[in-house]
Amino acid sequence: MSREYRGRRIVVWPVYIDSTASRGEGRKVAKRYAVRRPRVEEIVEAAERLGLHPEVEEARYPREWWGQTRRVVVDKLGSKLETLKRIAEEVARIREERRRGVKG
Repeated sequence: MSREYRGRRIVVWPVYIDSTASRGEGRKVAKRYAVRRPRVEEIVEAAERLGLHPEVEEARYPREWWGQTRRVVVDKLGSKLETLKRIAEEVARIREERRRGVKG
């Protein structure tokens, strides 16, 4: 992440909004906002819908440094926590739309 974005952009690791992860494992949002096992692609779609200009980066999550994974860098909407909640809510909305689309 370039220095010019510091303060206006944040990193979103999927574990930050994962309802199956504990706070100790890295979940940042309350379980009521979190979604089950979010995928990077879902986070990107949610961030695009929110106008947050997502960028995917290959990286190693510090708490699980041995495994290669991806993270999403997005523009901030207020605080970091507020941004994460909005993204998680949008992922849930996307999943609900897909579920209804398949069955309806």
